[in-house]
Amino acid sequence: MKPVRNEWNAIAESFDETRQHPWRECLDFIAVHDGTGLDIGCGNGRHLAPLAERCSSVIGLDGAPAMAAVARRNVQRQGLDNVTVVVADATRLPVASDAVDIALFIASLHNIPGRRHRIAALRELRRVLKPGSRALISVWSKWQDRFRMYSLRQLLTPWKTAGDVMVPWKKNGMQVERFYHLYGRGELRRDIRRAGLHITRLWSARKASERHPDNHF
Repeated sequence: MKPVRNEWNAIAESFDETRQHPWRECLDFIAVHDGTGLDIGCGNGRHLAPLAERCSSVIGLDGAPAMAAVARRNVQRQGLDNVTVVVADATRLPVASDAVDIALFIASLHNIPGRRHRIAALRELRRVLKPGSRALISVWSKWQDRFRMYSLRQLLTPWKTAGDVMVPWKKNGMQVERFYHLYGRGELRRDIRRAGLHITRLWSARKASERHPDNHF
């Protein structure tokens, strides 16, 4: 996990400049709630404020110390005194079992190399959720516009690495390669079920792509 942590440490400040607004899907998901909220892979913390408005306490977790520092800065700037930001690996959450009422795992699962590690992170999510509680997960689709031809060629790739891609971050003159695992809906469904989670809804949406959905939820 260290290479991934280094990638996100390197782009933390630049990332913060381009990720200021929470996703509508997340706002709709947490529209009415209470109790303890959790954001796994919280990044710069753009979804922590909406969670803090609706939950009595919120935990934001990110594996990159520099990114967590940016999230803490944003939390302090917004005066969110019910939010705690922690540096943590998604496969080993520092959260008690059955402690979380609602969770977000947005655009982060796909940054974990190796299927067994991604499933381990999903199992950790299951562990910390209270019985009957809900989580919203999102990953990049392998059939989105910019990766469509790449994904077609990868149909001939050994299954253990199919869908793995390095995506460059080029903001502010930077060139940092980031790991992503591009998901098909069927694969996402299988991984979630393998982790012991129950799916209530699975859909795809366009966030930046013009033709084909670029995210699965």
